[in-house]
Amino acid sequence: MKLDRLLGILTTLLQNERVTAPYLAGKFEVTRRTISRDIDALCQAGIPVITHQGSGGGISIAEGFKLDKSVLTADELSGIIAALKGMGSVMDKSPIEKTLDKLSANKEAVLSLREPIIIDLASHYKGSLTEKIKQLKTAIQENRLVEFDYYYEKGMTHRHAEPYFIIFKWTSWYLLGYCREREDWRLFKLMRLWDLTLCGETFLPREVPTEKRNLNDTLPDDKKLVALFDPSVRYQLIELYGPTCYTETNEGLLRLETGYTNREYTISWILSFGDKARVLEPADMAIQIRQIAENLLKHY
Repeated sequence: MKLDRLLGILTTLLQNERVTAPYLAGKFEVTRRTISRDIDALCQAGIPVITHQGSGGGISIAEGFKLDKSVLTADELSGIIAALKGMGSVMDKSPIEKTLDKLSANKEAVLSLREPIIIDLASHYKGSLTEKIKQLKTAIQENRLVEFDYYYEKGMTHRHAEPYFIIFKWTSWYLLGYCREREDWRLFKLMRLWDLTLCGETFLPREVPTEKRNLNDTLPDDKKLVALFDPSVRYQLIELYGPTCYTETNEGLLRLETGYTNREYTISWILSFGDKARVLEPADMAIQIRQIAENLLKHY
């Protein structure tokens, strides 16, 4: 990945007085022409990289810059490593591990791989998730159409989509793409997306609407839920909404007022509390939950 390589080159230059282009090319397993383009990119980013010609020449960062300024602080580098390790939990680890090795090449450097933060973005289905992300990343980079089976509350449907972004939010991975069948932008949950295939057909990228990039706008929680909970599940409410999310009634119950997006998901969430939750609003949701309870009673 180019960003990883640029970061590695920058770290190498900060740790050494001068290095040669062949050395960098060998270290990062690319051509000298690629290294030249990377050096140009660093210069365009405002980093004063100097190329010295002739015998004893090489590449270095301007001395004053090294003495007087710090491109990345120890905390910033620590954050980068934590993020790289997090991505390594769901992606092919080999290029990420190479980057981590390059970042810690100088054993006397301030940077250490012993990070206090551990990020694991995987799930129970890590193997399939890693492969999906790898395929979708390739499809996005090559502007290739993808097709897949998608499972949702009404069953299963086969979709063709133009992939644009792989997104992690709300503890899950999503694909933001333009659905050919619906002729509109859609957010697909990766764990509901199966039998993924990269098509031979390519597409001309569309301009992604600003509102589609903001997932809070894509899935607004503009519907109101009011429910009472038993104090024994207080920790679960705090886990989701924080310690100030509820008020206590005179009877000692916890009153939660919040917004929700998906009705069926919200009903399932309420039912997961068993007899320790009761919906007050919306009234029709309370009626629907009662009907579900009556149907459950018939099974037991």
